[in-house]
Amino acid sequence: QVTCVEVVEAYVERIKEVNPLINAVVKDRFEEALQEAQQVDKLLSEGPGDDYLEEKFPLLGVPITVKEAFSLYGMPNTSGLVNRRNVIATSDATVVSRLKQAGAIPLGVTNCSELCMWYESSNRVYGRTNNPYDLQRIVGGSSGGEGSVLAAACSVIGVGSDIGGSIRMPAFFNGVFGHKPTTGVVPNDGQFPNAHGVRTSFLCTGPMCRYAEDLEPVLRVMAGPGVSKLKLNEKVSLEKIKFHCMDHDGGSIFVSPVDKEILQAQKKVVEHLESDLGVQVQRVAIHKMKYSFQIWSAMMSSKDSEGQEAQRFTDLLGDHGKPVWPLWELMKWLVGMSSHTLPAIALGLTEKLVNLNVSGKAKLVSMGKSLQEEMEALLGPDGVLLYPSHPTIAPKHHSPICMPFNFAYTAIFNVLGLPVTQCPLGLGSEGLPLGIQLVAAAYNDHLTLAVAQYLEKAFGGWVLPGKV
Repeated sequence: QVTCVEVVEAYVERIKEVNPLINAVVKDRFEEALQEAQQVDKLLSEGPGDDYLEEKFPLLGVPITVKEAFSLYGMPNTSGLVNRRNVIATSDATVVSRLKQAGAIPLGVTNCSELCMWYESSNRVYGRTNNPYDLQRIVGGSSGGEGSVLAAACSVIGVGSDIGGSIRMPAFFNGVFGHKPTTGVVPNDGQFPNAHGVRTSFLCTGPMCRYAEDLEPVLRVMAGPGVSKLKLNEKVSLEKIKFHCMDHDGGSIFVSPVDKEILQAQKKVVEHLESDLGVQVQRVAIHKMKYSFQIWSAMMSSKDSEGQEAQRFTDLLGDHGKPVWPLWELMKWLVGMSSHTLPAIALGLTEKLVNLNVSGKAKLVSMGKSLQEEMEALLGPDGVLLYPSHPTIAPKHHSPICMPFNFAYTAIFNVLGLPVTQCPLGLGSEGLPLGIQLVAAAYNDHLTLAVAQYLEKAFGGWVLPGKV
């Protein structure tokens, strides 16, 4: 009914209209995108047949955006680090290349936090990204530009990455869908910083979308030959899923209590599943979840099976240049002279403390391994856990620095290697998105994706900002 050029033009216009407010797209490629759209229209007019095109180019002509931490040919690839401000990608990251080969058209790259290690997307290269539902609120991180751009209806699909919740927190704060796949299926190549050592088991690349049904086709393209491991062709019978529900982490001293509205939304999900599907949702209390932050932190800084040390954040901050001294950077920051953000400096300072308590760290790593076994046993081949995405709805700008460990609600599932779909549940009393995490055992991504589609129909999914 419409040409590809018309579709791309509509999205370009939308970005031009709202990006001055949200600052999500940090570099566009509108001219190239329109040329690519013309080629798509030409291909369609030549008519090699819809079936052929659908098989060869499942995402033909679909506008997408890409987190700036991923290489997209001709676009900057700084990850918000000032001393990389002149770095331009000379190739595509593997997932970006696969999406382009499937026919998708990138419109540009979106903002992230400095070095992708904080849950507010703000840096000294591009500034701060704002939440479309309330410009005074954060978009989450590190794939915050993607969350914002999708919520504001400026893109159809986003490419995100997640080592502590970097897909799921932005999806939650911005009321869109995000999927952290089972570890080790979607390639992470071509992003900066990439994971090394033990962290290669925790970093995941995945799709972010406004509509639940788009997650699966995008995930198929991203996963490439590895897709068969994710059982996406298996039909899911929702009535046969064993649902489990956990309201909070058990009361960690490092993390805020869960907001009443988030608990209320989760309760409504439980009631709906029980009344509509006739299932019994099992309440669980997994004691070790109380130590989520400590477990994530210890496992992130542990050695891999070959004894290789985890890469130090301070080395990444220097990016092959002069070493960065966090205490000196803090002094500079206090007088407005540092080229780094305060969260990055703080992370550099705390990194040293984590490595001081060697025996404590070993205990936490072992606790993480036993939690993983407990989770796999609980969920089994047909289980889905409902768990809060974050203790609070989208906080105001800068406030995460006061509660820096609230990301533990998402981070724990990175070190456990489990697939998680972030699902929106409409807007709360302040007009800000609510949502929930859907968790399954490894390689059961098909279960969480099916439940997300079901909950989208029941609770309405994405809501256009400014509509209410």
